[in-house]
Amino acid sequence: METGLSLGSNLGDRLAHLRAARQELLALTGIRLLAAAPVYETDPVGVRPEFRHLAFLNTVLILEGDWSPAAWRRATAQIEDELGRVRSDDKFAPRTLDIDLLYVGDHCVDEGGLILPHPRWQQRRFVLQPLADVRPDLVLPGNTRTVAQILAVLPPGEAVQQISTTW
Repeated sequence: METGLSLGSNLGDRLAHLRAARQELLALTGIRLLAAAPVYETDPVGVRPEFRHLAFLNTVLILEGDWSPAAWRRATAQIEDELGRVRSDDKFAPRTLDIDLLYVGDHCVDEGGLILPHPRWQQRRFVLQPLADVRPDLVLPGNTRTVAQILAVLPPGEAVQQISTTW
């Protein structure tokens, strides 16, 4: 089943964190890489003023595997922890790694803090741009427009600058 993941980092060697996360994800049992979006440097969104200078690197991976949304959630949280993510009450605090589940097949989930498709994917240029690079014609559950169509009408907002097409 196709799964879309958004990866971000704004602490330390950001690109190395993304590469390590990709390596860990691909080492999971039965997982195959379908597509890797370019890496973008992006303005942080929703952070406290003292963290606005810590730009993110963001990308999207499209993977295939027979994993449930709950199994993906556990695996991605474990990878974040292994790669140095420190969790706090501030969900927008700087982090070495953030992995968000964007979608898992056509699953619609809202339980135990897991919501699929991701509840804010349509509002975030740092998600939409890389997702549009690899899945422009994708229509996620609950939508009638493609990713590219949603990106095309997204109001101006945070800066998103491509820094690498291969990583």
